[in-house]
Amino acid sequence: MNTTTFPAPLSRPLKVRLRSFFLMCKPRVNALIVFTALIGMLMALPEVPPLGLLFAGTLGIALVSGAAAAFNCVIEQHIDARMARTRARPLPRGQADARETLLLAVLVGGIGLAILYYFANPLTAWLTLATFLGYAVIYTIILKPATPMNIVIGGAAGAMPPLLGWAAIHGTVSAEGLIMFLIIFIWTPPHFWALALYRRKDYAKSGLPMLPITHGEECTRLHILLYTILLTAVSLLPFTYGMSSWLYLAAAVALNIGFLGYAIGLYRRYSDALARKTFTFSIVYLSALFAALLVDHYLIF
Repeated sequence: MNTTTFPAPLSRPLKVRLRSFFLMCKPRVNALIVFTALIGMLMALPEVPPLGLLFAGTLGIALVSGAAAAFNCVIEQHIDARMARTRARPLPRGQADARETLLLAVLVGGIGLAILYYFANPLTAWLTLATFLGYAVIYTIILKPATPMNIVIGGAAGAMPPLLGWAAIHGTVSAEGLIMFLIIFIWTPPHFWALALYRRKDYAKSGLPMLPITHGEECTRLHILLYTILLTAVSLLPFTYGMSSWLYLAAAVALNIGFLGYAIGLYRRYSDALARKTFTFSIVYLSALFAALLVDHYLIF
């Protein structure tokens, strides 16, 4: 029997409580979100945008993204407590207070939106607010417990950062921003389903209708393969639309060969180890793809 006890959340030192909140902002996950948003900003102009605007856009998006993650932790704290992957988070362990977390999330998110509104432009602030609501409310509260295709629909919120970054610089929504959005939108399901496959026992305990639980492993593996094939086509759009040159194309082809290799391997001969490697590679894939897009952008201009 586990007899470990923790001090009441509000009796903890402020520094410890703020650290708990920071962990609930999911900094590792949000690092990729902020990275793609920054790429969106840098892609918006031939030259480097004004540093003040870059800083404001990055900070504002990072704060709202972190607030959305903390809100997600509050809503799903009981689900997190049932899963090995998430039971060590501050709320399930009794190391944070839900009301205080919500208050901090509203405060941090509000500051982020204000920064975007006053130092970038109102369009970016409104789009970021819509992204927050899409993730924290539509995805977390409505879609996630309702349908095994939750990540397909809810993935739109996670795909918004480069579009937000583009809007922060240009003040408009354009085809270039939408192309970067589409890449992440199609990338999200195979990325997440690879995780759900090797964590399927965990998700079975959660009570959430994840695809490997509701439709089985074989169906999930087929979906991963089909979405990866679609991603291969979508990732070539920056080249076909004229956003990039042969440098990006070469990087995209190489990365897609790698991702397709993992997806085909998963479909033909599944193992938890291979699903884990596929999930890890999917993060490398997206990071490298957007990095290649940025390098190509400055070389061709």
